[in-house]
Amino acid sequence: MAKKQFQAESKRLLDLMINSVYTHREIFLRELISNASDAIDKIYYKTLTDDSLVFERENYYIKIFIDKEKRLLKISDTGIGMTREELDDNLGIIAKSGSMLFKRENEGDSDYDIIGQFGVGFYSAFMVADTVTVVSKAFGSEETHVWESSGSEGYTIKSGEKELTGTDVILRIKDNTEEENFDDYLDEYRLRSIIKKYSDFIRYPIKMDITKRKLKEGSESEYEDYTEEQIVNSMVPLWKKNKNELTEEDYHNFYTEKHYGFDKPIRHIHVSVDGAVSYNAILFIPESPPFDFYTKDYEKGLELYANSVMIMSKCADLLPDYFSFVKGMVDSEDLSLNISREMLQHDRQLKLIARNIKTKIKSELDTLLKNDRDKYEIFFKSFGRQLKYGIYSDFGMNKDDLQDLLLFYSSTQQKMVTLEEYLSRMPEEQKYIYYAAGESVEKIDKLPQTELVADKGYEVLYFTDDIDEFAIKMLREYKDKEFKSVSSGDLGIEPEGDGKKEDAGQEGYQELFAEMKNILGEKVSNVRASKRLKNHPVCISSEGELTIEMEKVLRSMPMPHNQDVKAEKILEINVSHEVMTPLKKAYDEDKEKLALYTNLLYNQALLIEGLPVDDPLDFTNSICKIMV
Repeated sequence: MAKKQFQAESKRLLDLMINSVYTHREIFLRELISNASDAIDKIYYKTLTDDSLVFERENYYIKIFIDKEKRLLKISDTGIGMTREELDDNLGIIAKSGSMLFKRENEGDSDYDIIGQFGVGFYSAFMVADTVTVVSKAFGSEETHVWESSGSEGYTIKSGEKELTGTDVILRIKDNTEEENFDDYLDEYRLRSIIKKYSDFIRYPIKMDITKRKLKEGSESEYEDYTEEQIVNSMVPLWKKNKNELTEEDYHNFYTEKHYGFDKPIRHIHVSVDGAVSYNAILFIPESPPFDFYTKDYEKGLELYANSVMIMSKCADLLPDYFSFVKGMVDSEDLSLNISREMLQHDRQLKLIARNIKTKIKSELDTLLKNDRDKYEIFFKSFGRQLKYGIYSDFGMNKDDLQDLLLFYSSTQQKMVTLEEYLSRMPEEQKYIYYAAGESVEKIDKLPQTELVADKGYEVLYFTDDIDEFAIKMLREYKDKEFKSVSSGDLGIEPEGDGKKEDAGQEGYQELFAEMKNILGEKVSNVRASKRLKNHPVCISSEGELTIEMEKVLRSMPMPHNQDVKAEKILEINVSHEVMTPLKKAYDEDKEKLALYTNLLYNQALLIEGLPVDDPLDFTNSICKIMV
């Protein structure tokens, strides 16, 4: 009997697996039990399409056998089994999925998922076994075949004997080493705990012969051991259990077992609904985003089950994009197992479930914000950007869901605040909700444009995320109060006194400012006296919908047409600043020097805003001219 070789890629992967890819070797049992469950599922699927077959649940189970003397562990199922060709095909190529192929052939849609598949999961057995034997008798066949491998050197397939349809996976457990006690995987109690931890909700019975003690017959003090077959899993999925029976640890273990993330979730939501549509759901709000969350490769969605059978691993229709960070699953008895992705998009029950889930998530975030602010701020640091993007991408249509969940840094509170909290502190005479946009809190603190608003004692929200201003433009107002940038042309703040001083300043320098506008040309739309500056000599403000910060964001994007995007800039001069003296003198006596001063002030204003100067060499030469 010739030994067959694994494919080169498979051999390398198997080498890694044998040397323990996973930190926790115990997961091998979870993988093998999931595969066994899949094998029974396949018979169940066949009964759905073949009227001559009847699925009698009591005949289908998974059983674990232990032989400590021979160091053997056997996982046996009464599932569909495999032919010689299937053994060769599914187990000779690592990561090839017999389950997935089965689904494609029988249902024509790769979006159907079941728990496990003969692939990488099966090969996790080599983390604890030095030899793996698979004895399988396929459904409808009289032949039995035996697949065997001792690792990456290859495998053999031969004929064998097996009474019942199904598959036995037999592991010869490795001998103990200094680093690892492999005897654990032959220990009855340890195996039961692993099954309970990972496979408790497998819907088929997992049986084991359990050692018990009893009094010897005719004795009142002597005991003897005996074995009794027991079902060691509850067969009730976590989501169908009574919430009162579950602990935080149960939910956290479920989160980990389902590979929803490597973090510890901030919150879980357990939903059980009976009504127009009946469903159970367990949802998690993670603490930190996955590495690819803010990339185009990230795929949102919840696991979708029908009658505890998974039909889709990523059902995107269950979550709005702005809640795409939520992980979890939904199980409904009102959905058909034979439902396709296209049918789901038009399914009334699914839309109703999605609407209810959105409301539940919003409610949970509201509660978290009100009752556990520290945790909410951790969440918002990770996913606040997604909430803002939700407002922007849907043109403000979702503002009722999202606006009260937003946080921004406050100039007066020096911490993150909600829009409602900002509104509660607004003086009666304040017309707008003021904000300043910039790269960081530290840089915004130094912006000259904030001087007048700060001088009035008004609170300013700091926008440090590149999406902030775009989202607020879509939001436009909050409870009838409009948003206003401190860099906008009109701040809506009445000047102190009767305003004659400011008007006189503008009038007195009108010709000077006209000449400065002429010097700068199309770089600015106007040069005027500033009503907002107190200590700084100059700043740039903007008019129109596109602000200076929005220009910076758009021009930073790798799109050619964005490079032509420009905000309507206004150069504002503080007429009370001492810089006005040399400016006026240059206007009266030396127009060349006025051009030098004007360009210096303009470039200075650009740098304050974090914008690049048009010509750095010319700028430095101009500074040198002033020095000499």
